[in-house]
Amino acid sequence: MFWEKDIETISRDQLEALQLKRLQETVETAANSPFYGRLFQEKGITPHDFKGLDDLRKIPMTTKEDLREGWPYGFLAVSRDEIVRMHSSSGTTGRATVIFHTQSDLDSWTNQLARCMYMAGMRKSDVFQNMMTYALFTGGLGFHYGAERLGALVIPSGPGNSKRQIQLIQDFDTTAIHVIPSYALHLTHVFEEVGVDPRKDTRLKIAFVGAEPHSEQVRERIEDFYGVRAFNSYGLSEMSGPGVSFECTCQNGMHIWEDAYIIEIVNPDTMEALPDGETGELIMTTLCRRGMPLLRYRTKDLTRIIPGDCPCGRTHRRIERIKGRSDDMMILKGVNIFPIQIEKKLMEIPGVGRNFQIILERKDFNDDMILKVEVEREYFTGDLKKLESLRKTIVNELKSDILITPRVDLVEPNSLPTTEGKAKRVIDNRKD
Repeated sequence: MFWEKDIETISRDQLEALQLKRLQETVETAANSPFYGRLFQEKGITPHDFKGLDDLRKIPMTTKEDLREGWPYGFLAVSRDEIVRMHSSSGTTGRATVIFHTQSDLDSWTNQLARCMYMAGMRKSDVFQNMMTYALFTGGLGFHYGAERLGALVIPSGPGNSKRQIQLIQDFDTTAIHVIPSYALHLTHVFEEVGVDPRKDTRLKIAFVGAEPHSEQVRERIEDFYGVRAFNSYGLSEMSGPGVSFECTCQNGMHIWEDAYIIEIVNPDTMEALPDGETGELIMTTLCRRGMPLLRYRTKDLTRIIPGDCPCGRTHRRIERIKGRSDDMMILKGVNIFPIQIEKKLMEIPGVGRNFQIILERKDFNDDMILKVEVEREYFTGDLKKLESLRKTIVNELKSDILITPRVDLVEPNSLPTTEGKAKRVIDNRKD
């Protein structure tokens, strides 16, 4: 049941004592980096100032912009001779960010992933097929090494080439997969096309899904089609990658590994701390990374700490599935909307397919939302009144939830673009 029982069931007092010890060590290491060295000098901060966890608030928050400005070595806290790996973001929203790891950093991260996968039920006897991108992206390599540490057979299939993915699943008796949720939904079409029923024709039992926010309804569709238990995971490259937090078999929130991170939830507008149970922005501090520690990093991810204990017996607190990113929020006619709200509502409506796209337009100073939705093929045959009825249902359901009326265009299955990486749900054609 436990990969490291002593750590996973540690008492709160012991956990906070461990966090403080590791925080003091982290601050001392971070002071060696150009960025934090300057910051500590400007603010008059020394490693000796940290007598309790509340003292962490003495440090200003670190942002993605800080990481970009520190390109390439501004956050490096050890000699470059100690660095054994670098990961980088895609840089699609600006200059890329880069994260460096020592061997001890990689060992710690690998152990976290093994802990996560074991907690979800994966064992040495499993065959693990990793459908994530490798190279600079952290998701592929993180899970790969975690599965190997656990002792499972790893198939590094990478993304795409869907028919080959299915062949590998069948030929090698794959029992666990790691996949982006939008690609898992896309792959269902391919299973149907080649006449393979994953429930009957494969040995799949576990799916690790992450890398993009997804709703409970998407998880349910994946579990229903594949006949697996799908476990939500959360990670970000700035915190090493996947394995920051993970669902246990209770599937009621993701345990965040507090022996490796200190977490805060704040109001993203005021930066004031929020109590457990209230949704805000997740702020994180690394505790087990020497090469490039980060202090009070603004993730921009919106979640909340779930109050109360988990029946699984683990004492590390749980966060709710990510609602979205504060910078992903769409503002339309004065209404704040997150793409995951639309996904959640769509997936509840019978007849709706597995893909959708949001297009934002501006005409004569008015903002409009055009929603393209794939629906089941049967709606395009015979009486088209059924198609129009479904369209009206979608419009009315969304209007009641997001308070604006979108224009809904229903399209046939597989007509919207799919990607091997994170789904691009929103196309904003508005010009400021």
